[in-house]
Amino acid sequence: MRLRVRVQTGARHAGVGGTRGEALLVVVRARPVDGAANAELLRALAEAFEVPLAALRLLSGASGRDKWVQIDGDESRLRAQLRQLSGG
Repeated sequence: MRLRVRVQTGARHAGVGGTRGEALLVVVRARPVDGAANAELLRALAEAFEVPLAALRLLSGASGRDKWVQIDGDESRLRAQLRQLSGG
């Protein structure tokens, strides 16, 4: 499943949930330095979607807040989890 993500970096508390426009909001504590925020993003998504880290791949947006991520797995299960995380 391809997922559009909006990342907020440098936060006091990290979490996955809610939306910004059509993107899933992911809040990370790391700053966008040397890929630390992207690494934390992928770890947070792996935990939220209950998939191994190896099932995630950053497709685009490595240096921006808006990103596309590929998540490999059972698409119907992933979509159900996305609905829950999005608040829908």
